[in-house]
Amino acid sequence: MRSYKSLNNLVGWLVFALATVVFLITLEPTASFWDCGEFIACSYKLLVPHPPGAPTFLLLGRLFSMLSFGDVTKVSVLVNALSALSSSFTVLFLFWIITMMAKKLVLHRPGMHDDRQLEPSFGQTLLIMGAGAVGALAYAFSDSFWFNAEEAEVYAMSSLCTAAVVWLMLKWENRADESDSDRWLVLIAYVIGLSIGVHLLNLLAIPALGFIYYYRRTQNPTLWGGVATLAISSVIVGLILAGIIPGLPTLAGAFEVFFVNTVGLPFNWGIIIFLLIFVGLIWFGFRQSFQRRSRLLNTVMLSFMFILIGYSSYLIVPIRSSYHPTINENNPEDVLSFVSYLKREQYGDRPLLYGPQLNAQPIAQTEGAPRYVRQGDKYVVAEYRPVLEYRSEDKMLIPRIYSPDPLHVYNYQKWVNVQKDVKPTMGQNLSFLFKYQMGHMFWRYFMWNYVGREGDLQQSGILWGSADGNGLPERMADSPARNAFFALPLMLGLLGLFFHIRRDGRNAFVVGLLFLFTGLAIVFYLNQPPIEPRERDYTFAGATFAFAIWIGLGVLALAELLQSVIKADATRAGVVTLAGLVIPGLMVTQGWDDHDRSDRYLSVDSAKNLLNSCAPNAILFTNGDNDTFPLWYAQEVEGVRTDVRVAVLSYLNTDWYIDQMKRRSYKSAPLPVSMDNKDYKQGTNDYLPYAENPAVPAVDVRQFMQLVKANSPLLQVSYGDGKNLLSFPSRNFYLPIDTAAVAKSGIIPAGRRKQLVPQMDWTVGKSAIEKKSLFILDILATNNWERPVYFSSTVDSRDFMGLQPYFQLEGMAYRILPARNPDYDAKTGAADEGYVQTDLMYEKLMKTFAYRGLDNDGIFYDENNLRFPANYRDKFSRLADALLIQGDKVRAKQVLNKAFEVMPDKAIPYDYYVPQFIPALIVVGETQRANEIMDTMTNRAERGLAYYSTHNQALFDQEFQTYLMTLNSIGRAAEEIGDQKRAERAIRLLQQYYNPRQ
Repeated sequence: MRSYKSLNNLVGWLVFALATVVFLITLEPTASFWDCGEFIACSYKLLVPHPPGAPTFLLLGRLFSMLSFGDVTKVSVLVNALSALSSSFTVLFLFWIITMMAKKLVLHRPGMHDDRQLEPSFGQTLLIMGAGAVGALAYAFSDSFWFNAEEAEVYAMSSLCTAAVVWLMLKWENRADESDSDRWLVLIAYVIGLSIGVHLLNLLAIPALGFIYYYRRTQNPTLWGGVATLAISSVIVGLILAGIIPGLPTLAGAFEVFFVNTVGLPFNWGIIIFLLIFVGLIWFGFRQSFQRRSRLLNTVMLSFMFILIGYSSYLIVPIRSSYHPTINENNPEDVLSFVSYLKREQYGDRPLLYGPQLNAQPIAQTEGAPRYVRQGDKYVVAEYRPVLEYRSEDKMLIPRIYSPDPLHVYNYQKWVNVQKDVKPTMGQNLSFLFKYQMGHMFWRYFMWNYVGREGDLQQSGILWGSADGNGLPERMADSPARNAFFALPLMLGLLGLFFHIRRDGRNAFVVGLLFLFTGLAIVFYLNQPPIEPRERDYTFAGATFAFAIWIGLGVLALAELLQSVIKADATRAGVVTLAGLVIPGLMVTQGWDDHDRSDRYLSVDSAKNLLNSCAPNAILFTNGDNDTFPLWYAQEVEGVRTDVRVAVLSYLNTDWYIDQMKRRSYKSAPLPVSMDNKDYKQGTNDYLPYAENPAVPAVDVRQFMQLVKANSPLLQVSYGDGKNLLSFPSRNFYLPIDTAAVAKSGIIPAGRRKQLVPQMDWTVGKSAIEKKSLFILDILATNNWERPVYFSSTVDSRDFMGLQPYFQLEGMAYRILPARNPDYDAKTGAADEGYVQTDLMYEKLMKTFAYRGLDNDGIFYDENNLRFPANYRDKFSRLADALLIQGDKVRAKQVLNKAFEVMPDKAIPYDYYVPQFIPALIVVGETQRANEIMDTMTNRAERGLAYYSTHNQALFDQEFQTYLMTLNSIGRAAEEIGDQKRAERAIRLLQQYYNPRQ
């Protein structure tokens, strides 16, 4: 018979293998949406991603990407596999954590001690292995953890770091009496140091580790000893968070500024002096530990050193930044900019313990910390970070309702009855904390993992019963993400929790502390606003990890309950193990269809399609995140259309990004920008207010840019703080056009030459021009139509600056041309933006673009993914309508057929753009399809409105409004084609549910 140790290792690796197979089979083959495209690109070429970076992840991702052996199409799946394997190892460590804790309970040896020499019986061993397998596999197939395992994000590796340090601490506990046991503590410190280069979530495990240390080293633990342990471990977390991560670079930066500016030394000498002093202090610390023969001090010093060694992965950030790579966010090339990068200063901060409430008005703005830049041989202050001051009566303790953003105020009111201009009470403040931040944004996520999930729509709730969808909106009822676990994992976990508390209170407290700090403590620290761009459940994988330990121990509780029924230990262990394995079996079968991404290519195809929409050497303005990161992946990894320069609008409000736009990037020459750094450096021309001058009815863009660069007094206005700002005197802008040169260039299609204008006139509907808008104006003034300029069609129309009359729709992007669209009407909205150049659009949509997997109803596309096919449908509809206007029914029908062929309703459910197809379908003789669309969408809207009108309508107001807009569109389309019956039904339903006060 195998020994317990060998069997524990064998079963652990079998669980690891099972998890690995599942994760690799369901792995996304390319870059997912959100940050994944950025992380894959930055891993492949060791670039600098958004703050605060993830250098450990990037270095490992780089190693994995090298296994592609030059096949760039394999890079994404390899970096994704890094997350899959990180998750598998997390499951492995979790298995061993559970078996270590279960062994104490089975052998009736609670507490902290060395039990390695104790050999359980076969029945006991089988029970322990069963507990480990059930708990580990339940976590492996939990919703959030499985999601993290399938994509190149940092959260899977962060979970691995948490699992590793807990496992290592339990290994130390078994060896604490050995003379060299402290090496395990030093190894833990190294893992913590490495984890800083992944995500800071791992630091929250330190209090739990502190109590393992305290309980193991103390014969008779006391309450006050526990309080001291909690305080010391919290201080350690604080010292790492504030003292090591930003603190050491901040101190080095202070040395650098002092020795360069005051002493007159060359650049970097301050850092060298700091390092010499720092190394000297470390040497002194070790010398003291040897002289005093202090094992504790020596262990502390070693741990500190190994945290620094792990943290040193961050050196890759300034090193790579100094080479000015193509992705170099925040340009952290020196110690001072590196500190800003680490502190995530570009994102601002949120009040935590004391701060303003949502109606607070600032009474003053003071100068905060200076931001230094190199100028000549000195550091000079580029700007002082502004600090807003508020009246004391406008501040409150634990401010949870703090954001004055109108969208946030609207969403606060869904949870608490706050009034505009009325200070929230502490009761309302705490109500929002418990109902929304803890209830909706933590406990709801927790229950998704171990009770069931209602669907994939944002704000989806908990599914307590079966997955039966009777009476639910079809989008919710048929969602593959509608997973019913019947609360079985929760019940088994609670059983394990109570069993653990009763049999081994100290270890139960350690697990509980891990759950608390990686769950509710994060909720309190994040202080989330009342609406997020997407669900944030992935943040709390540490709490579901801790609860999975109790799910495993629940198997022991079941065995104890059956002790009087089944006497034989081995038989009882086998029965409860098989019963327990039903739970991960249920979870994997329920979760497979919504976690299987093996054939999903939408994000990368959408990126390539957008890039291929552009003419050679184009400039493409995009939004951030999903509109940009897949483009970065396509260009950086697969080398797709590197002649196109992607310009991210939100980043164009920063000086470092504009500097990068003025450099060459692969095949893309520097952008034609006339402004110098002094004209756009941070703190200069961040925004230009509108200051009307009746003597200036319109502004020549070229003259305006010359005045901006000259900091002309003609544009200067004075504000209350005595600071002069540049302004713009009229909302009307114009740009003279050399029509002969433009016509000769051939950029105007033959059919549009009569639309070529000698002067472009447009109106900026803003009260202020941001730096990004100033950049666009500079491009228009300087480019002279030599490089094509595009906006992604997904860009917010407020960033179009009123240029829509000069848009030409080309694929998925709007090209700016000096040809005015005669059909453009500013009152009709976005649907009519962009003149449709039919031949070019036909070529793009019908022949060039890729739509892999959009016709496969076996692939799950969640709410975020479905936004992109909706854009395709809009463009197909626009093209079909334009062809019909030209009288080309044949090609119009081909376009309509293509749209429904590549995106059938069974795979990509009809969305709010589909009613646009109805009139065109009637014209080309597809009456049956048009009727099917109207009936299907009306039925879905009726079902959805009936449900949401009685089930938390405020929370799902977006879905409610979408159904109303759908009915309105169907009603208008049916009236247009003369189908009064269907029109009356749609309008009747619209009137039934429409409330103009909403």
